[in-house]
Amino acid sequence: MNTSESAEKLRGWFTGRLPEGWFEGPPEVVLDREEVSVVGRLPEPTLAEDVSDTERAAVLAGQIQRFREETRDQRIAIAREAEHRFGHKVSWGAACGDEREMFTTLSVPVMTRLRQSERRVLDTLVDAGVARSRSDALAWCVRLVGKNTDEWLGELRNALEYVERARAAGPNP
Repeated sequence: MNTSESAEKLRGWFTGRLPEGWFEGPPEVVLDREEVSVVGRLPEPTLAEDVSDTERAAVLAGQIQRFREETRDQRIAIAREAEHRFGHKVSWGAACGDEREMFTTLSVPVMTRLRQSERRVLDTLVDAGVARSRSDALAWCVRLVGKNTDEWLGELRNALEYVERARAAGPNP
C-alpha cells in the first residue's frame, strides 16, 4: 500500500472512530514514517464584540485545554487501537479559531552531515541564545523554512502523490 492510500485509510478510520461531536468536521490526519498526527477543529465559543484580542486568544486556548483534559482517557485508548492496527505512534492536537496546539508529538533523531559553514550557522544560533543546542538550532531552521515555504512544500507533496499513483498503476515487478 502506498503512502497516499495509507493516509486515506488512516483518515477514514479516525473519522469513523472518533466520537461524534468532538470536532467540527473530519479531523486533519497527517502521516509520516514514524507518526500519525490527528488535529481536530473545535467549535469557536460565542464572544462579545468588544472582547480584546488578548482575551479572545485566552478563551480559545482555554477551549483547547478543556478539550485536552476532558478527552485524555478516550484519546489514549483510541491511540492505542490505532498504533496496534497501523503500526505508527499517534499524536493529538486541536485547533479553535486561529489557535492551534499539539498535545503530544514524537521527537525523532535524524542523522545529517553538515559542512563547517552550515555548522557555524547552527553555532551562531546557539551562541545568540536562539537555540539551546545544535539540534534545537537545526529544528528551528527547519520550522522557519517550513513556515516560509508552505505553498512550495505543499505543491511538492502533491507532485509526490501523483508519482506514487503512477508507480502503483504501473506493472508490478
